[in-house]
Order: sequence, then structure tokens, then C-alpha cells
Amino acid sequence: MAGAQTLIGAAIVRELDRRGYCNVVNRPDGEPDLTCPFETEEYFSRTAPEYVFLAGGRSGGIRANEKHPADLMRHNLLVECHVVHAAMRFGVRKLLYLASSCSYPRHCPQPMRVESLMTGPLEPTNEPYALAKLAGIALCQAYRRQYGADFISGIPANIFGPGDDFDPEDSHVIPALIRKMHAAKIDGLPSVDLWGTGTPRREFLFSEDLAEACIVLMGAYDRPAPINIGGGTDVSIRQVAEEIRSIVGYEGELRFDPAKPDGMPLKGLDATELVSLGWRPKTPLRDALAATYEWYLGTMRNV
Repeated sequence: MAGAQTLIGAAIVRELDRRGYCNVVNRPDGEPDLTCPFETEEYFSRTAPEYVFLAGGRSGGIRANEKHPADLMRHNLLVECHVVHAAMRFGVRKLLYLASSCSYPRHCPQPMRVESLMTGPLEPTNEPYALAKLAGIALCQAYRRQYGADFISGIPANIFGPGDDFDPEDSHVIPALIRKMHAAKIDGLPSVDLWGTGTPRREFLFSEDLAEACIVLMGAYDRPAPINIGGGTDVSIRQVAEEIRSIVGYEGELRFDPAKPDGMPLKGLDATELVSLGWRPKTPLRDALAATYEWYLGTMRNV
């Protein structure tokens, strides 16, 4: 596991444990600095992994991408380069690299198909991060072509779940909404201000469902083209905000600020190929949101 401390990486480790895999290396408490080539290669040399899930690399919401575009791009490029190269050098049998749905052009046809990658301008609010993720896809394809490495790429929908980053400045939309509404409920605030118009639509995927999809792909997918990992249903930001308000029990007003950026107007993935391999997400959105809120409450109680 490369990136076991991330939301996605931790979910994959839990799913591997649930399935009885007993030789999972690089758990969250043993992660080397993947931006350092020496630490990465030493780790691969010492642990000799056969299969690698590459979920490392920093990420964040619109605000994080506006504040730290260089940091996000550089961190992801370094992690990709070092892990992919080490995987080739030390004979990894298969590697799955996880990119991002923001790699698609801002105005590409919906639902998004892999044929649309690099056919138009990216969403300006996350262009540097998206370019780094596109580079990761291309890197896996290049190592496959030059070295015959069985390296594949997946493009997940918007992921959330237990263990998410609830940082008030840099988090993605769902943890940001949960944190804001919980705080407003506790403080008795009459309203919550939210970024954008609330009209953009997103496809959200529970991290536990994504983990199952990644294990399916590791066993059943071997093409050089990336594959979409999504559930096929998109909802507006306003809809998901209302769902979270209901789960949290916040009774105040939600006030959307159209002066703040919306990001891409719509991000839905065509996951037909993945569904044909026998996988479908199994967790309803409300259940997944409730589980994420319960995890957040647990962390608050332990602070």
C-alpha cells in the first residue's frame, strides 16, 4: 500500500484485512516518505511487495487548490514518480494507480468517458492537481510500454467516508459540510454560509465501496487505458447539503454564496466497464453520510 494514511488507502487496508489478507505491508503507522526516492526504494527493497495500490499524494477541496496549487502538484508528481519507478525496479507484479475525476476537461460530455481525457481545458480551480494526476496515468502507461509492467490506473468519483480530512480550510465538500453544520448545531447558529451556488452536480462514492472496487480491479483488469470507478448517480451540492443537514440535525438556514467558485458544473463517470466486471457500489448515499458523521462524532469525543 502506497498512501495507507489517506482516506482511500486506509479503506483499502481495512478491506484487505476483512478479506483475510495477512501480509499487508505499509500500514498507516509504517509509511515511508514517498516524496523521497531513497526512502521509497529502501522500503520496496526491504518489503518486496507483489501488488501495490498507489493511493498516495495530497489532495483537497477548491480552497486548498486555490491556496496550495504548487504544493499539491509537486507532492503528487513526486509520489507517482518514486513509487512507480520503485515498483518497476523491484519486480512488483501489478500496480493500481488512483487518479481523480478532476482530470477530465471542464466541459467534456457527460457521463465522462476515458476517451475524453486531455481533449479540452481543465477546470481552472484544480488544474495543477489535475495535471499531476494525468501525469500519473501517463507514467503508468509509459512504464507498461517500455518495461512491460502490469501497471493500471483507475479514476474514482468524489470519495468520502470514515477517516476523511475535516480540516476547516482544506477539506473536500462532504467533510466540510459535516463540520460546518455540526459546529452550527452545537453553537446554535441561525445559518451556515456555503461556497458557490449549490447547483453543480457530483457523483459521490463511499470509501468502503471504492476499496472493494480496487480489489476487483487488481484481480480482473489489465488494460493500459484508465478505468472509471463510480456509482452512476450524481446529486447537486445543494441536495447533499440538505441530506447532511438532516443527518446532523441542524435546523438553521443554508446560505449559498454565488460569489465563491463552483468548480466543474457536472462530474459524473461512465463506469460501464467496471460494472461489467461484476462490481457495483452497495452503500446508499444517506447510509454512507451517516457513517461518516458517526466517525466524525467519535473523533470529536476523543479530542
